[in-house]
Amino acid sequence: MNLLDMFFKGGFVMWLILLASILGLAVIIDRFIVLRKARINVPAFMVRIRGFIKKRDISGAISYCMEEKSPISNIVRKGLMKYRFGHDRVKDAIENAGSQEIIKLEKGLNVLATVAGVAPLLGFLGTVTGMISAFMTVQELQGAVGPSDLAGGIWEALITTAYGLIVGIPALAIYNYFLGNVKKLVGEMETVANDVVDVIQDGKESEKEDEEIEFEA
Repeated sequence: MNLLDMFFKGGFVMWLILLASILGLAVIIDRFIVLRKARINVPAFMVRIRGFIKKRDISGAISYCMEEKSPISNIVRKGLMKYRFGHDRVKDAIENAGSQEIIKLEKGLNVLATVAGVAPLLGFLGTVTGMISAFMTVQELQGAVGPSDLAGGIWEALITTAYGLIVGIPALAIYNYFLGNVKKLVGEMETVANDVVDVIQDGKESEKEDEEIEFEA
């Protein structure tokens, strides 16, 4: 018996498991592409950004961020766009942009987690309904069934459990993998954000010192 025959033997619950697997696969492909594009060389990125800020070339820093096209560069860019309004506005802009980027990174992960939890339960549901059907047949035949007949009904019922676990286990493992990647990116975003704010604050203090020196002169 091939996999297609086994699928149809599982009954209507198999179609629900198939739907769950399609949703999970769509989320996996989408998140894989998004998280792959989100990765950048953070140390190299910060060296360039620090250089631009220390030279007070904010437009150059913004242009560089636009070239990178990553969550980290996006939050830095939005913060630098508020540079002329002061340190506090930069910090607020970075925090708001960070919240938006985290939402984008986590998009769809709740669906994948649901698939990981629901697929095995659907499998168990199919098994229960299949067992009920098998024992109803035994009752109708007034117990006049052979062991092979009963075993056949039971293994057909267990197919849904197997397929549910086949979908649910990989979905759970990949969900945890993506979640770990998102947490790592969030940590990098926080580090970069704090670093940029500190560099800007230092730059503002240097500007004030220069102005005081010029005033005294």
